Amino acid sequence: MSLAAESRPAGGAAIGEVLVATGIGLGLTVILLALVWLHRTRRSTVLTTIGNRLGSATGVPAWVALPTVLTTISLLVALLGMLWDIALHIGVGRDEGPLANPAHFLILFGLFGVFAGGILACAMPLDEKPGPSAIHFLRGWDVPVGGVILTAAGFYALLGFPLDDVWHRMFGQDVTLWGPTHLMLIGGAGLSIIGLLLLEQEGHGGLSTDDGDRKVGQTARFVRQASAMGGLLLGLSVFQGEYDFDVPQFRLVLEPLMIAGAAGVALVAARLFMGRGGALAAVAFFLVIRGGIALIVGFGFDEITPSFPLYLGSAIIVELLALAVGLFRRPLVFGAVAGLLIGTLGHATEAGWTQFTQTLEWNSDILVEGTLMAIVGGVAGGLLGALLASGLRRRLPRPAIARTVLVGSLVALAAGVANGLMATVPDDVQATFGIEDVETDPRTADVTVELDPADFVDDPAWVQITAWQGQGLVVTQLERTGEGTYRTTEPVPLHGTWKTLLRIHDGRTLTAVPIYLPADEAIGEDELPAEDGMTRSAIPEVEILQRELKDATGSLWTISNLVVLACTLALIGAIAWGVGRYSRRASAVEPYADAPADSAAEGTTEGTTQDATSQGSTARGAAGR
Repeated sequence: MSLAAESRPAGGAAIGEVLVATGIGLGLTVILLALVWLHRTRRSTVLTTIGNRLGSATGVPAWVALPTVLTTISLLVALLGMLWDIALHIGVGRDEGPLANPAHFLILFGLFGVFAGGILACAMPLDEKPGPSAIHFLRGWDVPVGGVILTAAGFYALLGFPLDDVWHRMFGQDVTLWGPTHLMLIGGAGLSIIGLLLLEQEGHGGLSTDDGDRKVGQTARFVRQASAMGGLLLGLSVFQGEYDFDVPQFRLVLEPLMIAGAAGVALVAARLFMGRGGALAAVAFFLVIRGGIALIVGFGFDEITPSFPLYLGSAIIVELLALAVGLFRRPLVFGAVAGLLIGTLGHATEAGWTQFTQTLEWNSDILVEGTLMAIVGGVAGGLLGALLASGLRRRLPRPAIARTVLVGSLVALAAGVANGLMATVPDDVQATFGIEDVETDPRTADVTVELDPADFVDDPAWVQITAWQGQGLVVTQLERTGEGTYRTTEPVPLHGTWKTLLRIHDGRTLTAVPIYLPADEAIGEDELPAEDGMTRSAIPEVEILQRELKDATGSLWTISNLVVLACTLALIGAIAWGVGRYSRRASAVEPYADAPADSAAEGTTEGTTQDATSQGSTARGAAGR
């Protein structure tokens, strides 16, 4: 094991592996472009044939059916690969190389499939305008806006793969899900779902087949849309991955913010877009997929089993709210109220769920701040979900209102994230350890801890020992035996490649004390042995959890992070533009039959209240044509 650890690079991959990975990417790109060229020049009909067969079963054109199926499968493959990859890094540590990690192949092929789905959606329409919001690309070539968004999101996610190696070469290994290039992979894949939703709407020509509140006229379409909204919930939930594995590197209050934000976006959008049962259907899809992947990773691959949020309480709340009050036709108001309930009642159900699924469950330490963070996430997410559903239903508010809500919600979420990332590290805290060996080969021990000062913690979120990256994971909450004194309830490993540390989180304080760290020649670090009676000072957690990280300060680090942030904001801006373009172009061609009577008060694009009966007749006539 020691030799294996020494052979694992602490920076970028070996040049040979980089060349192989580059060759794989170029080969896939050549195949994709060849298919596009053959299709556009009408030398081959294979894409159309496959698309028509898939479309005949789903009722959408070939240029919607094939990319949708390809992207959906690819996203599921990538999600499996991401969760498997997280489990591997937590249990084993660094890779011997990117090609030595089998999960990387699933991520690579999955993300390329998302990008390919977007390219095919743009390339497949021939001699037709794909939807009312199509973009003129070249002479005789119009592309659907959903295809453009899907391509952009897929490219952004795929770009994170080579940039991750560049990042490691510059700054070392950042063993965290929230590394900037890791966020590119996750964010691009998750947001690509919005491109799929737009693509299906364009595939129906912008015409409504709805009947009042019930958005879906056919079971098959309801299932597809539930899968898409559930997929959006899956994508947004990956950001919580470190909490799902009980190895968070940030304050615990960040988890309620992310869960409520994801629920607000996906469940509010699902209910407003799909109608009755939409939020519940999206959660059902989420639970089936995440539950299945947890079984595959934990039992099929024999790795660490991830937990996941429940979301069921929030879904029930959203559904009951829509039935109980007349806010459904005022989507922004509905989104805000639903978000508030998600951040309170829904938050309470998630707190109860953590008691059964997480070792580091939510407790009284984060009761007030965690609830406030959940409210911020729920309301901001609910407003964003309402905007998304309004865009898909071609009822966006006036541009000034839509932009204000979008920017305001993003700023609120960013402020919540910034608050969750803010932590303090004491400079005068020490821990004295008592080590009582249980086994000597391999070495495991019971540990007692005495903090100095003894009153350092009051009502902590956790005082625990984490041991990871030694072919497994051990997270054990310590039992309090007196003021400032604690003991383990199970032996912890102190050998091989295990990294074992005491972790303390109380309010804004987030700190750690190393107990045992292995020698690591790749980064020039000697072994830090565990000795009975030793006293060590508390230090920032990142110095232990991300031991391989280097040069995480200075102008280059700041500039690199700002570049990733700018690219992320550009993708969000492109998605907002695409949803807005579809909503306004499609509503100009054919307004919804069930347009709200108070559309003028809500600031819809028409700007005037139209007679609902007249609109319904127009829509039915258009559908008949």
